[in-house]
Amino acid sequence: MKVAIVGASGAVGQEFLKVLAERNFPIDDLVLFGSERSAGTKYTFKGKEYEVKLLQHNDDFKDVDIAFTSAGAGTSKEFAKDITKYGAIMIDNSSAFRMDPDVPLVVPECNAADALNRPRGIIANPNCTTIMMVVVLNPIEKLSHITRIHVASYQSASGAGAQAMAELEQQYKDIAEGKPVTVKKFAYQLAYNVIPQVDVFTDNGYTKEEMKMFNETRKIMHSDVKCSAMCVRISALRSHSEAVWIETEEPLDVRKVQAALASAPGVTLKDDPEEHDYPMPLYTAGKDNVYVGRVRKDLTNDNGITLWLSADQIKKGAALNAVQIAEYLIAQKG
Repeated sequence: MKVAIVGASGAVGQEFLKVLAERNFPIDDLVLFGSERSAGTKYTFKGKEYEVKLLQHNDDFKDVDIAFTSAGAGTSKEFAKDITKYGAIMIDNSSAFRMDPDVPLVVPECNAADALNRPRGIIANPNCTTIMMVVVLNPIEKLSHITRIHVASYQSASGAGAQAMAELEQQYKDIAEGKPVTVKKFAYQLAYNVIPQVDVFTDNGYTKEEMKMFNETRKIMHSDVKCSAMCVRISALRSHSEAVWIETEEPLDVRKVQAALASAPGVTLKDDPEEHDYPMPLYTAGKDNVYVGRVRKDLTNDNGITLWLSADQIKKGAALNAVQIAEYLIAQKG
């Protein structure tokens, strides 16, 4: 098994190396690719040193079996044919192909089998906020069809990459030292603040991030569900959270919902209000699962359930989900 990572020096690329090692993914040969800025950088994986190669239009992917790509939509579109032309499976973490009808959009806990039908040799990894939400919604969907979703996301700096995380840390340091605050990655200072904008606005007043949650959820769940999202950037360093309100065709008992969540793959139920036990970014950072709590009836809707979830955006929201897709494909061959 020869594996490639495109965008190896980025936050998700580094997380790929960690996740592949943690899960003892079957790798016989590993090759790392990056931009001119990162080419030549060396990283250690399982005790062996690897040097980042410059991503070019050539035959470097000729013997690659699986390529994990996380270098932005533009790079993915430009190099997709180079990556796949010799048979490599491209598992892409960008937004480049997510809504293409001939590219499966996969969260293994929900629709793993979709990954088997990939006419272009590409499988798309969904947006992080969508991944986290559908992992939790999938077991509820099995109890009763979900017709409507309202969600507010609380997204950490990690969603904007390693430089954004470093900027947030620097902002707190600047403030503590009485220095001018550096603002480059976001429209405003993030430290001690929340910014009700993630990605750019579209013509309907929703941001692209919010529209991703609408469109991607329907594709992954093979559903006509409608999702209205409000995506907010908060000053947590790592892990996103979401407050979710759902409406189902039939009213659901809270205990049945909790039981379904507790037994669902990729979900950890952390829901004991009396003990102040609920998911938080401080707790979920570095964890594999999506954590869910505050499960209760929606007081405004007899068919409504509301809940709170949190998960590591870089891990389950990106690298881990992609690796799980690859693990599924390997298992199917076996």
